[in-house]
This record gives sequence, C-alpha cells and structure tokens, in this order.
Amino acid sequence: MHYAELNQAWADLTAPGAPFEVGEIEVRGARLHSFKNVPPSVRALWLSTAAFGPRDYLVYGDERITYAQAHAQVASIANWMLGVGVKPGDRIAIAMRNYPEWMLIYWAAVCLGVAVVGMNAWWTSAEMAYGLSDAKPKVLFADGERIVRLAEQPAMLGEAVLVAARAETLPANAVAWADVIAFGGDLPAVEVDPDADACIFYTSGTTGFPKGAQLTHRGCVTNLMNMVFSGQVQNLATARATGVAIDPNAPPPIPVTLITTPLFHVTANNCAAYVTTAAGGKMVLMYRWDATTALELIDRERVSAVSGVPVMSRELVTHPDFAKYDTSSLLTVGGGGAQLQPDLVAKIDSTVATARPNTGYGMTETCGIITAVAGDFFVDKPASCGRAMPTFEVKIVGDDGEALGPGQPGELWVKGAAVIKGYINRPEATAESITEGWLHTGDVAYIDEDQFIFLVDRKKDMVLRGGENIYCAEVEAVIHQHAGVAECSVFGVHDDRLGEEVGAAVVMRPGQAVSAAELREHCAAIMARHKIPRYIWILDAPLPRNASGKFLKRELREGLQTTAAH
Repeated sequence: MHYAELNQAWADLTAPGAPFEVGEIEVRGARLHSFKNVPPSVRALWLSTAAFGPRDYLVYGDERITYAQAHAQVASIANWMLGVGVKPGDRIAIAMRNYPEWMLIYWAAVCLGVAVVGMNAWWTSAEMAYGLSDAKPKVLFADGERIVRLAEQPAMLGEAVLVAARAETLPANAVAWADVIAFGGDLPAVEVDPDADACIFYTSGTTGFPKGAQLTHRGCVTNLMNMVFSGQVQNLATARATGVAIDPNAPPPIPVTLITTPLFHVTANNCAAYVTTAAGGKMVLMYRWDATTALELIDRERVSAVSGVPVMSRELVTHPDFAKYDTSSLLTVGGGGAQLQPDLVAKIDSTVATARPNTGYGMTETCGIITAVAGDFFVDKPASCGRAMPTFEVKIVGDDGEALGPGQPGELWVKGAAVIKGYINRPEATAESITEGWLHTGDVAYIDEDQFIFLVDRKKDMVLRGGENIYCAEVEAVIHQHAGVAECSVFGVHDDRLGEEVGAAVVMRPGQAVSAAELREHCAAIMARHKIPRYIWILDAPLPRNASGKFLKRELREGLQTTAAH
C-alpha cells in the first residue's frame, strides 16, 4: 500500500503556508492543535454559501429549496427570533424529523450566536421534559409528532415560545411556521465568539440521564476542515501513487448527499450537512430509512455520497433490486456511528462500481470525526478506523494513567480544537471526561506502525444499536422503577443488522410474576422505543457478582445467549 505517499501528502497539506497548516492555540487554559485557516465561526460558513444562490440545496420529497431561498428564510427566522426576545448566548430547541425546516432553523440560530438544542426525535414525553428542563431554550420548534408528546405534559414547555411546523392543527398559543418564515428582513449583523456554543447535542449518560454536550463554533468548523482534509489527503496520496495527475485549478465535483441519519446527531449534522453545504451541494432528506426509497432517491437525484450507520450501507448494497437502479453517480458509501465490518468494506468495494468505501470514527464530544479512512487505505486495513486528523493529539492510556506504546491496547485519549467545552449543568461529568484538554473517549484501541487506529472494545457500559448510544445504566434505572423488579443487568447482544441489540437479565421480587411483555410495556411509557430491551431473560437465581458486588456482565451475557430469551 501507499503509506509513504500518504505520509508525504499529509505533510504537504499541513505544512506552513499550505491550506491545512496546523498551529497551536490556547482554549480554556489548554494548548490545542488547530488549523490556521479555519473559519472564525459557523456563521462565516453559512455566509459563504450565498454565492450558490440558484443551486438546489434541500430536497425533501417533491419539495426543493435553493440556496437563495434558504438564505432568505434563514434571515427571516433569525429576525423573528430576535423579535421574540432571543439574544446571542441563548438557546433554542428543535424537536422534529429530518425536515428542511431543521437545517434552516439551525443556520438561523448559529448566525445569531444562539445555541441549537437538538432534541432526540425518539424521546418520549418524559425524556422531552427532561431535555427542556435541562437546556431551558427560549423557543421550541416542533413538528406534529413531537407536539402530540408535548401535549402529554404541557407544563414542560415552561416559558418557551412554541413554533409548530408540519402540524395538522395549530396548538393554542403556538406560532405557525408560515408566520416565522414570512417575517422577512436581512440577516442581522452579529459578532459570534468562536468559543460560544453552536449546539447542544444530548448523549446518553452513565448516571441514567442524558448529558447535553456543548459543541462550540470553533469545534464545529474545525470538524468541517477535518472532513475536507480527510478527503483531500487520501485523494492526493492515491493519485501520486498511481501516477494520476491532479489539476489544482479544476473545480471540485458538487456533492449530492443522501441524509440517512437524524440531524440531532453529529454524523448527519456536523459531518454530512456541513461538508455538503460548504461545497454548495444538495442534501436529499429522508423521512425515515428505507433501502428501497434510498435507491430510488440515488437514481432520481444523482446522489454521490451515502453516509449512515453500517446497517444502512449493508441493506443498500445487498438489496435484491440493487442492479435495477442507476447508482453510477455514487462516489462514496459508508459512514460512521459504528465500525464498518471488514466484510462490508469489501462488499461495498465490489458491489458499487463507481464508489469507494469510507468511514469516520468520532463522537458527539469531538463535534464529529476523530479519524477517517477511505478507498484503498480502507480496503487494505478494513478493521481500522483510520488515522487521527491533524488537529488531534492522541495517546493510548493504560489503567494506571500512563501512556502506552505502539500496538498496546488501552483507552484512547484525544486533545484538539474540536473537543467540546463540556456538558451543560454537569461540571462533575465534564471534569471526569476531560483532563487538561484531553478527552477520555471510553474506547479501547491500539495504534499500528502506520499511525492507523484500531478499536477493540469499549470501557463504557454501553450498547451501540444502529449508531445510537444506549447506556445500560439508563435502561437499568427504568427497569428498576417497576415495583416487581429486584435486580437487573443490561448489556449488548450481537445483532447482524444493527450491530447490537439491548438485552436484560431480570430477577423478580419474591411472589412477583411479571412477564417480559409487561416489562417492555413499562419501559415504553418512560423511554424511547429503541432503548427497550429486545431480549429479556427472567431468572430465578440472583445475578452473578464479583467480590466487590458488581454484576459480572460479560459472564452473564455469554451464559445467557445460549438460552432462549423472551
């Protein structure tokens, strides 16, 4: 493989005076690596896209919004928000599916220095109430489905203004979306601090409550440049190795991206949406994932990039009707949210004639990717998630806190401009996760001789289901709310489609007889559907524990998966 060419391309692109020159800055008392040419804020990114005026920007079903139309609506939304008392430094919340309104609201808010709280569209009314109480947004933009949940606990809205989008009926005291985008005016002039919060994205917490991660403008635009760098460095290395000449003056292809995952996650928002928008590309939005619909959209819209969780790529390339659709526009297929299995890397490479496999490993806490890999480099090392981007320092840390050498597995720590500020209202969680600028990823990894990172395990007690982080403690806390439960242990169960499903071993109190179906019904009233255990074992004997009283989850999981679950 062409690792010498990759190293040289890396050095050339990050050298002094080069487009991706890296320097050091001080942020929150820590010295961090950062690109010298990074945009000053997300607002600057959005303003730069006005030049793409007549191009299609957002496509949803039969709806099309050009960049010019989007800029007019973004300005109107921003002016409306100022008119209802929203100020720089405040927060607004979005609770809706991947409708075009999501992105328009997002750009309007960040252009004002207002943080966007991305509410998980799968949340129950109780989870929505927690998020609103924790983030305290001035405005809640919600679609019809979320408004129904809001009606179950109307007090959760507090003093926030409700804007209803795509709702069949307008709730009392709600503002109609049509009134917001009809407000008019030019985009207000606002100076945005690079270290102001751009968005608050919730990540499940080990304490049973989600944590609101503070993604700054600096972090978000740094991730954008990391994404662009990852594509350019691998293209340059491959071209040099194969002798293909690259015309530096040739305009880059305009991307057409199929958005398959929720915009309240960094995979769709900070990675796919940012890169597509910055390049003047087209975003094709889906109501929900469906492989057949995806193939129809790829054919109709000439989609060039499909990025989602691995199960989506697998369902796409193994679809029985794959050959019936024109997929010749595809250039990349892959994504993040979980590791692409090595067989899937090869399957993408062999099935889609025009496309190469790609992946990125990252976290909400890094505003997007930490590593990326694509093409020949991914095919050569399909078990790897790639090299860390230039703005990250990385180290592998042992249980004693000491750095480990090459090839030795330990917890991956990263440091750089894209690391979040912290978690709102959680100083203890922030201090536990970030040490002198170093983020503890909770992932066990090792680094090979080519600086490629390989993930081998997770230190966190977490299930990764279809790209969604589900913390076992959160599910256990809900199950324990059932009066008949004496003890329970939640863990991941391997699943070919989703990577993992949620499993639970439950011991009932003496004299209590509760079925698995009743436990699922109990969970459904409290937490989002995707967190409800698919596999439940109701046991007669106490759960196995170690000398300190902790459940032996690995032993429990391995023993139970040979027996039938309910």
